[in-house]
Amino acid sequence: MPIREKFEQDLKKLQDKLIELGSFTNEALIRSLEALESQNIELALEIMEDDTKANLLEEEINDIAIWLIAKQQPVAIDLRRIVAAIKIANEVERIADFAVNIAKSTIRIGKDPQVELLDSIRSMHKFTLDMLNQSLDAFMEDDIDKAVKVADMDDKVDELYGESIKELLGLNKGNVEMLPEISQLSFVCRYLERAADHCTNIAENVYYLVKGRRYDLNT
Repeated sequence: MPIREKFEQDLKKLQDKLIELGSFTNEALIRSLEALESQNIELALEIMEDDTKANLLEEEINDIAIWLIAKQQPVAIDLRRIVAAIKIANEVERIADFAVNIAKSTIRIGKDPQVELLDSIRSMHKFTLDMLNQSLDAFMEDDIDKAVKVADMDDKVDELYGESIKELLGLNKGNVEMLPEISQLSFVCRYLERAADHCTNIAENVYYLVKGRRYDLNT
């Protein structure tokens, strides 16, 4: 098999693994909100147990990438694509960790919640999912326009984060017994806000891939 053809096959394998990690993380985020909304403790525990798959996939991606760099000695955009894949895999794995954190908050809240889940939290969750999927699409398609849209959505998540915390603090007034649950929901807001930031980091790696320069999309 010609060297270039073998390289292309291995590069595709790297990208396929990244897609698999992205799909796993997308599903973990979906399940985390489902567990929180229904206070499904069993589902929350499953999310925590399944997280080892995200770690293993990231390790596989790193192993393939290191092998490609060592054996194929890629240059220019091929090298940037491999480096970007390593960085993006780390970002996606961190997002999967936030899904686990939401599951942990679900368990800490327990089966008899006193506070109804805020619509703003649901909106944050939807935006974060959209950002994850669009940022990965941007990477696979070398699409800077999609990367910019991810950064724009991050501004909306930040806005919703502020609204959610303000509303939760309002619920806390005179309701001391609700404080532990309000605290956990505040953590959930923070987890989603941070997950959105990691999606923006993925978008920044798309800029690096296409342009060969680093851009800060969080400013």
